[in-house]
Amino acid sequence: MQRQGSSIAKIKSNYVEQYEKQMKREQRKKRRLMKRLILSAIVMVVISGSLFWYHMSQRATYADKLNEHEKLLEEKETLQHEKEKLVEEVNLLKDDDYILEIARTNYFLSKEGELIFQLDDDDSLSY
Repeated sequence: MQRQGSSIAKIKSNYVEQYEKQMKREQRKKRRLMKRLILSAIVMVVISGSLFWYHMSQRATYADKLNEHEKLLEEKETLQHEKEKLVEEVNLLKDDDYILEIARTNYFLSKEGELIFQLDDDDSLSY
């Protein structure tokens, strides 16, 4: 059994040669087009991957900065409360009666004619 294609002879004419050249050119164009499309797809995948990675790293950075911001806001609030207390204490320390009361309480200073007794707080002495 012979193949049918081997018994057919090709016609050698200018038209056939031009047609074969044209077909080879089109095949080369298709190959080049496929190579360019594949290269473009690879470049796009690399670019979109790097953009995705950059976006995710920025989101992580943003989350860290947001946490830091919340902590700093809390610290600011506590410092403002502390400042208010200190300002109140400064205002109280400008008052002479308050200073005298602190001196009497903490340092056992007395007014004229006043006696101060210091008692032990031990409950073991009581019956």
